[in-house]
Amino acid sequence: MAFSRKKIIKTGIILLSVGLLIIFIAAGTLIIKTRGRTVIQVDIHQNKKLIHLSTFAEPPQFAIWLEDPSSGELKNVFVTHRVAIGDWEGKANVPVALPQWFKQFRGKKKPGKESAKSDGPDMVITGATPKDDYFSIRVEVKPGSEWICWIEMNLAGDFNEAFPEFDREAFREDEFSNGQPALLFKADVRASENMVFTPVLSAQSVWEDGVATIEPLSEGITTAKEVFDKIQISVIRPKPKLIDKNKIQSL
Repeated sequence: MAFSRKKIIKTGIILLSVGLLIIFIAAGTLIIKTRGRTVIQVDIHQNKKLIHLSTFAEPPQFAIWLEDPSSGELKNVFVTHRVAIGDWEGKANVPVALPQWFKQFRGKKKPGKESAKSDGPDMVITGATPKDDYFSIRVEVKPGSEWICWIEMNLAGDFNEAFPEFDREAFREDEFSNGQPALLFKADVRASENMVFTPVLSAQSVWEDGVATIEPLSEGITTAKEVFDKIQISVIRPKPKLIDKNKIQSL
């Protein structure tokens, strides 16, 4: 009986040792796999109090993409679902919402001529318009690579004196209830681990008569500047995981 117990204990110790060895090997493999990998993480904080003051009290539409400054190559990172599929309650597309994203990723190609190298809208990570205070997304890039990170944002129904719902002087209605124009935030990013960047509000994005243009910030823009009250871009090494639940887009 005593011999049998010793045998059971010995077998248990062997199985435990083998199990621990497998775990250590798996953990080591995962750690090795993260070496030489770099992830750009974009964190955004939305000003919900200000959003609720807009006519529709709905979160803003926005898009995030990367541009290679040397080649002009564009890479989608994220766009809200409504903009990506054109879900505008009876309207196929409303390019005035995010003019630059629409121009770059949904604009029609000229016959016989290639447009800028870019991922199509089917390649982009889309999601419902984030309603939580914080939004975060990651995209994997080559270590040391350089990018321009663009963030375009529009809050519908944020009318003010300069951008009214109905312009009495011009006798013109804001057809799409756009309110203040879409804003463009920009950051020059180098994919070196532990670096942190803060995008700056650089311009406004306007769609008029079928043409998207980037213009200097209008003096009439007020609350739109504060819809995203904090934006931070961090360069990190991806954490090792047995099962990766996050969708990380490889560039």
